[in-house]
Amino acid sequence: MTGRIVIVGAGVAGATAVRTLRAEGYTGEIVLLGAEPEPPYRRPMVSKEILAGAVEPRRTLVQPSDFWHSHDVDLRLGVTVAAIEPDPALVWLADGTALGYDSLLLATGAQPRTLALAESATFRDGSERDADGQVLTLRSRADAEVLRSALERGGSLLVVGAGLIGCEVAATARGLGAAVTVLDAGPHPVARVAPAIVGNHLRALHAEHGVAMHTDVLLTRLERAGGTVVAAAADGSTWQASVALIAIGSVPDTRLAEAAGLVVADGIWVDERYRTSAAGVYAAGDAASRFDTAAGRYRREEHWNSAQAQGAGAARSMLGLPLPADETPWGWSLQYGRNMQFAGTIGPDDELVVRGRPDAGDGTVLGLREGRAIGVVVLGRPGEFRAARDLVGRGAQVDPVACADETRPLTEQLALSGQS
Repeated sequence: MTGRIVIVGAGVAGATAVRTLRAEGYTGEIVLLGAEPEPPYRRPMVSKEILAGAVEPRRTLVQPSDFWHSHDVDLRLGVTVAAIEPDPALVWLADGTALGYDSLLLATGAQPRTLALAESATFRDGSERDADGQVLTLRSRADAEVLRSALERGGSLLVVGAGLIGCEVAATARGLGAAVTVLDAGPHPVARVAPAIVGNHLRALHAEHGVAMHTDVLLTRLERAGGTVVAAAADGSTWQASVALIAIGSVPDTRLAEAAGLVVADGIWVDERYRTSAAGVYAAGDAASRFDTAAGRYRREEHWNSAQAQGAGAARSMLGLPLPADETPWGWSLQYGRNMQFAGTIGPDDELVVRGRPDAGDGTVLGLREGRAIGVVVLGRPGEFRAARDLVGRGAQVDPVACADETRPLTEQLALSGQS
C-alpha cells in the first residue's frame, strides 16, 4: 500500500487517522498538516487542566513526541492550507507550495461560534480573540493561555453560555480565584446534553462554589466600557466583568470544502464510509456531517470520542477495509472534581427513568422513547455508565420500574432484552 495521503487538520481525528493507517499496514507517505504550532494534543483539556495550568505539556499530547518520526509521518505544524483542488488532486499551502495526493482527509474541526451583538468581538486571523483580549473564545491551547493570563491578573469573568465548555471554564476559573458570572439563554445549564434534573444539580453545584449563574437571559448588548465588559439583557439587567468568554457552541470549519465545491450543509457531507462528494476526498471529525443510515439523514457529532472513531473509520475507508460497527456518541465533563458522563440524546418529551439521586450528584438518568433507551446521563457512577451506554447503543427495550430499582443492576436489562 503506497502513494501519498494528505491529512488537513492535526486534531484527534487527523491524528487517529495517522495511527490507524500505520497500524493497518499502510507504507506510503503520510503528510499531516496542522494550523497550530503544537503537535496534536488533547483538546478536552483546554477548558480544564490546560486552562488551570495544572498539567505538563507532554501529558496533553495525543501521541508521544517521537511518535511522528518513528512512524515516518511528515508532520508540518503552523501551516495554513490556502485551498484544495480535487481535480487535479492538489493541496495548496499559503506559502505557494502544492502537495499532490492519492487520498485527502479533511479533519479541519470546528471554530467557536461568535456573538453578533458583541461590539468588541472583532476577531483577528485565527486568534479567536479581540484586539484587547477582553472578549474571548476558547478552542486552542493559545486561547487558554490568554484567558488564564487575564484571570491571574485578578480579573473577573463573564461567561456567555452554560454548555459544557462554559460550565467547565466557570469551574476552572473559580479554582484560579476569579469571580465568575454565567449567562445562558436556555432554561438550565448543559441543556443540549442533559435534562433539567441534571442541569439544576449543576446550577446548585456552581452556586455552592460561588458562581452567579443566570438562565433564560436574552442578551441585547455586549460592549466594552471603561476597562470592563458590560452585558445587558432585554429585561434591563446588566452584568460586568474584566473579561468575557463567548461559549455558545461551535460551527464546522468547512471553508476549504466549500471553496472546492464539495457538498456542505452543517458540515462536509460524507457517506457511511466518510467519502465526500469529490473523488479521493474524505472528511471526519467535527467538520464532517455523516449519513446515518438508521435515521436516514446526515448528522454531525462534536464529541472527542466521535472524532477519534471517525478518524479511524476514515483511515480504514481510504485503505478499502471494512469499518467497525458505529459507536454510540458519548462524552464526559469534569467540574469541581465531579464527573458527568453522557451518551445518546435525551429529548424534552422522552420518558425519564431515574436511579439514585442525580439531583444530589449521584445517580443515573435514562431517557426512553417508546420504551427504548435513547440517551443517558450519569453523575458520579462511572461503573454504571458502561452498562447504561450499552443499553442506549443497542436501543434496548427496558422495563422502567426494574430499571429504576437500584437493587437490580442495569446489566440485567441487557440480559432480559436478549442483547447481553
